[in-house]
Amino acid sequence: MKSRNSLFLIVIVLAWGCGQKSHEHDHQHGESLDSDGNQALYDEVMKVHDEVMPKMNDIYKLKEELKNKVVHEALSDEQKKEIESTISKLDSASNSMMVWMREFNPVPDSIGEEKAREYLENEMERVKKVKDNILEALAAAKEKTGQ
Repeated sequence: MKSRNSLFLIVIVLAWGCGQKSHEHDHQHGESLDSDGNQALYDEVMKVHDEVMPKMNDIYKLKEELKNKVVHEALSDEQKKEIESTISKLDSASNSMMVWMREFNPVPDSIGEEKAREYLENEMERVKKVKDNILEALAAAKEKTGQ
């Protein structure tokens, strides 16, 4: 139980820290991305991130619920495999968000407005994939937990 509370605390700290990082990016790169479309594109990328970041807590809760289900309920081997596969999807979705956040570092327009736009367009695609992975994993987990 103690490790469960510790994990929950870690998820909360990561979510809070990510929110702080998001705002730091706004301040750090706000001036350098001020050319018309790049700032708007940056804002859209962050909007997608900010939309799904709170769902990281849902991932943690559903994962724990599924783990408990495997341990405490009488399930067939097939049902256990399906639940373990769903847990794996939740882990993968969570990891994809963490990787994206670590790697996201927009280049300033001073490097070249076109290069900055290109980077942000690529990051928009990446963060949308992260969002899709998270939403798909959550939907699968909710189905397995009956939510």
